[in-house]
Amino acid sequence: MARPLSAQDLLAGAGSRHTVVIPGELLPAGESGGIPAGEVVLRPLTLRDVQRVTQAAKDDRVLISAVMVQQALVQPELSVDQVASLPAGLVRFLLQATNRLSGLEVGAGELEAAVREPVVRACFVLSREFGWTPQQCSELTLGQVLLYLEMLARGETPGAAA
Repeated sequence: MARPLSAQDLLAGAGSRHTVVIPGELLPAGESGGIPAGEVVLRPLTLRDVQRVTQAAKDDRVLISAVMVQQALVQPELSVDQVASLPAGLVRFLLQATNRLSGLEVGAGELEAAVREPVVRACFVLSREFGWTPQQCSELTLGQVLLYLEMLARGETPGAAA
């Protein structure tokens, strides 16, 4: 049986450090045939880090990636501009490592299960049919989702006179 965790147990992971080996072919001067060229030290992102990243970068996906990598890099320390100047493949590799260490990576099975969830599928249909954003769909109650789906099934549209 698992033991109860303390607050200290839960918070300890945020301070962990992980050495990540960078394959030589990802580095600009590297044609090493897959022989490791070096290593960096990453830390997992905390919820606070992720909130700051999304607020700072808004809807710019490239900037979000650069800031996430910059926040996770412990050694060497780089600025956001320096991370943005790295080769795209290297940033992708570091971002994948950051997501894995931070518990943000979604496995293929988890993604497939999420896509099959009835509410997710319903919001996708409503978004496609009415042009609603994910934010607008997330504000609907379950009753509203069911009502709009029923209206679609009957060939009706919101705002049409009865």
